[in-house]
Amino acid sequence: MKVEVKSYTDKETGLTSNQALSHKKNTLEASVSKTYTKILKEHVFTFFNMINVVLAVLVIFTGSYRNMLFMLVVIFNMIIGLIQEIRSKHKLDKLALVHQQKIHVLRDGHISRISIDQIVEDDILIIKSGDQVPCDGVLREGSIECDESMLTGESDAIEKFENDSIFSGSIIVSGQAKMQVVTVGEDTYAHSILKHAKREKRYPSQLRDSIQSIIRFSTIVLLPAGVLLFLKQFLSDPTDLNDAILSTVAAVVGMIPEGLVLLTSIALSVGVMKLTQKNVLVQELYCIETLARVDTLCLDKTGTITQGEMKVIHIDTDHDLFMIKQTLANMFSSLQDDNTTAKAIREYVSNIEPTQITKDIIPFSSSRKACGAVFQDAKYILGAYSFIIQKQDPEIIKKLNEYGNKGYRTLILARSNSKDHQLYGDFEILAFILIQDALRKDASTILSYFKKQNVDLKIISGDDEKTVSALAKEAGVTGKSIDMTGIQDVRQVIEDHAIFGRVTPEQKKEMIIALKEKGHTVAMTGDGVNDVMALKEADCSIAMGSGSEAAKKIASMVLLNDQFKSLPSILHEGRCIINNIQRTASLFLVKTLFSFGLSLLTLVWLTEYPFQPIQLTLISTLATGLPSFILTLEPNATRVEGNFLVNVFSRALPGAICVVVSVILASILTPVLSTNSEQFSTICTLIAGFNALCVLTGACIPFTRLRHLLVICMIAFFAISIIFFHNFFYIVPLNITQIIFVLIVCVMIPFIQRFLNLWFKKQLRLHYKKG
Repeated sequence: MKVEVKSYTDKETGLTSNQALSHKKNTLEASVSKTYTKILKEHVFTFFNMINVVLAVLVIFTGSYRNMLFMLVVIFNMIIGLIQEIRSKHKLDKLALVHQQKIHVLRDGHISRISIDQIVEDDILIIKSGDQVPCDGVLREGSIECDESMLTGESDAIEKFENDSIFSGSIIVSGQAKMQVVTVGEDTYAHSILKHAKREKRYPSQLRDSIQSIIRFSTIVLLPAGVLLFLKQFLSDPTDLNDAILSTVAAVVGMIPEGLVLLTSIALSVGVMKLTQKNVLVQELYCIETLARVDTLCLDKTGTITQGEMKVIHIDTDHDLFMIKQTLANMFSSLQDDNTTAKAIREYVSNIEPTQITKDIIPFSSSRKACGAVFQDAKYILGAYSFIIQKQDPEIIKKLNEYGNKGYRTLILARSNSKDHQLYGDFEILAFILIQDALRKDASTILSYFKKQNVDLKIISGDDEKTVSALAKEAGVTGKSIDMTGIQDVRQVIEDHAIFGRVTPEQKKEMIIALKEKGHTVAMTGDGVNDVMALKEADCSIAMGSGSEAAKKIASMVLLNDQFKSLPSILHEGRCIINNIQRTASLFLVKTLFSFGLSLLTLVWLTEYPFQPIQLTLISTLATGLPSFILTLEPNATRVEGNFLVNVFSRALPGAICVVVSVILASILTPVLSTNSEQFSTICTLIAGFNALCVLTGACIPFTRLRHLLVICMIAFFAISIIFFHNFFYIVPLNITQIIFVLIVCVMIPFIQRFLNLWFKKQLRLHYKKG
């Protein structure tokens, strides 16, 4: 596909401001947060809310308005969810707007930096290494290498020269050029691909998929079960339509797990808000969950554990030092590379005026580890010794190792009489340039935190292995190091080593893939265009705010203030959220599971469903009302392991089993207990309420002051409800035999729950051990 220019813009002056006003703007919806319509739809117009409305209408028909109390809970939950999500959206949108991608544009003869949504057709853009091309266009001047893998799937760098087409989504790997914008917004090639795609790729999330599985199962069972329950009870006594309706409503209300969806949405939104306050831009909501499961963290050395501010410390040469500096000044007056190394060298020779004009330039490439410039008399190459010199000298390697052990990045300046673009051969070495990137002051403390959290650390860099190893060990990473030059299969070395030098962008990507294949959940930090492929592959990718636009755009989250010290709090936040969702989800599912069980029993054995809707509302409030919101926001930073569904169901089943068995026992002993329908319902409500309090107590272990207070308040709430508001909740007086039965069952419930919990935990350990 070729991009055709309709009218050429002056590449020296660009458009005028007046011309820009009349040209089509690059408008494209690209918000990192949900729209208001989507938030409203997710919280109001849900399947379960619609069912609740239908159930409320049925209750109104019976005239038993107190049994509509469940609708107040639904409305309250909906309002809380809307408020939290909208607050989260406001903060996220504000942060995203401030840090929107910027690009250099030539207008009125001046270069300025503008947001990508201010670009117009026929603008002249200055694109350079690290930029992600925002529109389709044609190169008007210069040459670049770009990665079009987002469009074509091919990761090889493609050279582009004057008059070549370049497409939005491409990442500039090396070089600098002027391009004229031809198509913008929804007319670009990249947007046409997305528009015709069958579905947008979803971020992997075990949490979301598990909850959707629960909802799908509930949806499949809910309606048929409700219809069958109504038919059974109505046909058994056609004169009592109201009781049939209320029993059916109670069963269906009990089976609806709508609070689980709300809980997850609120917890993730609160997590995003907390991270936003720490200047972390979350670009994918469910990456918070992935963070909680991370067991391996891959750190790009430059700009993460180091400050990312290179400085030339010394030049080791047998030639005239000024001549070396002059050569560097001549080279970098033409080379447009803008990486930290290039900036350090420019700063070092900033007081020297160039004396020669280059005939040709060879931009820096992460895969080549070198750049070069061709002059009238010779070609000069600057880069890594092992990537430039064909016949390597053991003495020089020894010298380089000494420099590396001191933490220096060492580049060589070499000369050749050939004028081609070849960067590898038998060149004359002119000088060794020693560059240093200081370690971040907080690096060792932060890395120590991750080790204590059982997160395996991998330090990855394109620098010499000795240099990387020296800095890593200074930061407290003491694992084995390896030079990745010539390593074909990274899977053979990835597990046994912690420090990797001379890593190419392709190898970084392969390392992430290899770790994932071995069952690890991998997070990756990076800031350069050479990290983009690895960031795309990582389960959770974290970019630095000062990094390349391409790295920031592809990352799951961006550290806007470059604070490496934010990483522990990000990990902590992710673990707190998911651990607490797992903890409180089990509370919701106890009611859902025993409601399913009792509905089945009612269909095959019981004469009627044992609860009134308002009684289930009381039980729900004990375990899944206020307690779920409080527990969701409690600190809990242990690493999340295992399958979400398995973990949650193993915690919920003991409580659900206790209720079902108690109801069966009460039904069997009906002749002995002499219970009527109202007393049977009262017995079941008292036992289910006590069971809910036991489940809540178990979820609050280990106790904190807040959790202690929560349990005491819920016990008091239940006691006040059944003593002072017994008529409202259809609680009737019991005889002495029935009271003794309730007390015996309640005494046994904690022990049965404890036994079942231990048994399920044992089965889980065996399951994960085999897995």
